[in-house]
Amino acid sequence: MSARARDGDPGLEEQVRELPTEPGVYLFKGADERVLYVGKAQSLRARVRSYFVKGGDGRHQVHFLVPRIRDLEVVVTSSVKEALLLENQLIKKHRPRFNVRLRDDKNYLALRLDPTVPYPRFTETRRFQRDGAVYFGPYTSSGAMRETLSTLQRMFPLRTCSDAGLESYRRRGRPCIEHSIGRCVAPCCRLISDRDYRNLVDGAVLFLRGRSRELIGSLKRDMDDSSAREDFEVAARLRDRIDAIERTVEQQSMVSRHFVDRDVFGLARDDTHVEVQVLYVRQGTLLGGDHHAFNNVRISDEEVLASFLFQFYSSDRELPREVLVPEAIEACGALAELWSERSGRAVRLIRPQRGERRRLLEMAGRNARLALAERMRRDRSSEETARELRQLLRLERPPRRIECYDISHLSGTLHVASRVVFLDGKPDKNAYRRYKLRESPPGDDYAAMREVLGRRLATLERDPPPDLILLDGGKGHLRAVEALLADLAIEGIPLAALAKERDGAAPNPRVLRHAGSKREKLFLLGVKDPILPDPAGAAMLFLQRLRDESHRFAIRYHRELRRKAGLRSILDEIPGVGPKKRRALLRGLGSLEAVKRASEDELRALAGISSADAVRIRRFLASLAGLELGPAAPEPGGTRGSHDPVE
Repeated sequence: MSARARDGDPGLEEQVRELPTEPGVYLFKGADERVLYVGKAQSLRARVRSYFVKGGDGRHQVHFLVPRIRDLEVVVTSSVKEALLLENQLIKKHRPRFNVRLRDDKNYLALRLDPTVPYPRFTETRRFQRDGAVYFGPYTSSGAMRETLSTLQRMFPLRTCSDAGLESYRRRGRPCIEHSIGRCVAPCCRLISDRDYRNLVDGAVLFLRGRSRELIGSLKRDMDDSSAREDFEVAARLRDRIDAIERTVEQQSMVSRHFVDRDVFGLARDDTHVEVQVLYVRQGTLLGGDHHAFNNVRISDEEVLASFLFQFYSSDRELPREVLVPEAIEACGALAELWSERSGRAVRLIRPQRGERRRLLEMAGRNARLALAERMRRDRSSEETARELRQLLRLERPPRRIECYDISHLSGTLHVASRVVFLDGKPDKNAYRRYKLRESPPGDDYAAMREVLGRRLATLERDPPPDLILLDGGKGHLRAVEALLADLAIEGIPLAALAKERDGAAPNPRVLRHAGSKREKLFLLGVKDPILPDPAGAAMLFLQRLRDESHRFAIRYHRELRRKAGLRSILDEIPGVGPKKRRALLRGLGSLEAVKRASEDELRALAGISSADAVRIRRFLASLAGLELGPAAPEPGGTRGSHDPVE
């Protein structure tokens, strides 16, 4: 019983006794009025009462859920099917901690094809909509989706350009390079008839739906007709397309003698860690699968599957003829009815006990167990790495949130910085930030590091402090940030800096190596000499990965700014040159090209341009042009050394 019920509080007990016996949805709430759990029921009174009767509900989550219940809310519906729909909406709205929540379909990639446009093409999307288009997916891996699209383009060379691109090539009367390499049939230049293009589209759709036998049969008939008309060029193209499809189909495994479309679900569990595996079987052929991981799951396997299935098929995802599940689901009839109404044909939800379907179910279960074991292994590895980091960095506890900062610039210009965040050993890309530096002098990496950390530390109220700040730099960078923390009276944030060990020979010190690997030096606060960690140690490899990710992020932002500088006036990016000096340059010399060609003396002669401005402008323009003025300009980030919000 809940705390209130056990103490004899008549409020909750009376509320349960007076619940209706109709179907509906119930919401359990905690002390802070937050919704803990949303459930559906054929009879609200019977289902809710089972939670508070000793021995009435033996499900896994009840032991954790019931002591936290402080209030109850119910919504009566006219049928179990309506309760299913409402339950899904309430789970999305309240995000209860005791419910399983599948990510919204907009987070997954899918292929979209709109058959209503003149020349349909495949595009990538993250949202399923009721817009008349055909969707294939979702794909949990962008790499898998693009590999599928690449294979598809080789067999069915539909256009890849946008509508604007299509019109542009049509006006020019010349197709793009995609046509030259055989990956587009160039409808823009009328090199294919509308009927033949539509046949390509229909073939691609059949292939993605797994109906390869039907597709091959249709193509063979077209090939025979072309041969009979002595149109051997068309027949040869169709023959090559058939061969490509057959080779692709041969790589897939036949798992069923019955040509029925099925989705097969497997489930594996380790305490509160759950893995759900889905295998896609189309026309008896296994086309692939996805797995979905959930943590802190405290509901039964039956409820996990029921909640997962409803969310999984809540979009315009194409439904198969059969859905195979390993657990009996109470609302299976309502689910099957709902899916059948949506698809316009019968959809069966089956828990097989023997035969071919049972074999498929066991295959999905084995894949789920393997995926769960791999996830648990990775989690254990992350925990071991965190313990090793604690020991290496001399921390009080293993760091969960680590932030790494890097500075990048080009001869002191286009000064930028990056922040990457790893949480529990994994990149938290929503927390990545990139900074355009405004105050630090050009080329002063220590001041740049102070500036970016100063801006970061000013947000501690809304952005929680990290367990560790890692700097891409040496002892100087570490001391600069240490002084900043002292100035701001901030304590308790550990600092470390990572730099490649060099031999110190000027002007280009060589990076030292050990057993083929670059040696790294680790600088810690309060430790006089740098630490030379084992380059093959898990902690060191993790820190290098973190530093390299920060460096990559900074370089990407730097290149983006350089690209923008080429698209608009590059004078906007020169440090110390504001609107007045920019106008003085353009008025005095007439054009941007004249500014690029001007010498320092010519620049210095302009009103409002000082000698220092002239030197800075010449160096900036020469760096972008790849010229050398004195020492060679380093690559971005070469001196020391952004989803991406700019701060």
